[in-house]
Amino acid sequence: MTGGRTAGKAITPAQESGASDMGMVVGLFVSPGIGQSMKACAEVRALAGRGLDGDRYATGQGSYSQAKRQVIRHVSIIEREAIEAANEELARRGLVPFEPNETRRNIVVEGADVYALLGREFSIGDVRLRGIEPTRPCHIPSAAANKTGFKEAYSNRGGVRAEILSDGIISVGDAISGDNISVLLHSPNTRRPTAAGADATKDDP
Repeated sequence: MTGGRTAGKAITPAQESGASDMGMVVGLFVSPGIGQSMKACAEVRALAGRGLDGDRYATGQGSYSQAKRQVIRHVSIIEREAIEAANEELARRGLVPFEPNETRRNIVVEGADVYALLGREFSIGDVRLRGIEPTRPCHIPSAAANKTGFKEAYSNRGGVRAEILSDGIISVGDAISGDNISVLLHSPNTRRPTAAGADATKDDP
């Protein structure tokens, strides 16, 4: 029923338009400034054209907010499956795994291929976004967590950046939906190739 609820959860505008779900949010994190801890949130306000309320990139205080190569850094999204695969690699090397907040990504999802979001508009709950480009893991998560090996283990597993197109609330448990976007079909142990033109040296931790 349009505008109603299914199994106690509100039907989103994207679902009403016929878009299909492709996973869900399992973690939300923001940090107010460079090097400061990522705080876990049950929900966070998305600010169109800026970022997530309370996060350093929404206020222009991120590590790469003033970088020479200006790109949209509103929000970063990573797969839970990719975190697990990278951490398994670290464990095999005798290194300490990274907790989801220590990846310094804003949104952790499961059951979704985040690379399928690149170049597409999609929804998380009622918030509209557009996939921009892959992130490129660097040294900052290792330095902030006082652990080693992030850049290597998370290479081509670091997730994507997205532009926020509409204001709204993103919550843990929200579905990711979009037209003609598939669920996670690749093995999380398979590194994803970086899209042509992506920044080859820096990330947005």
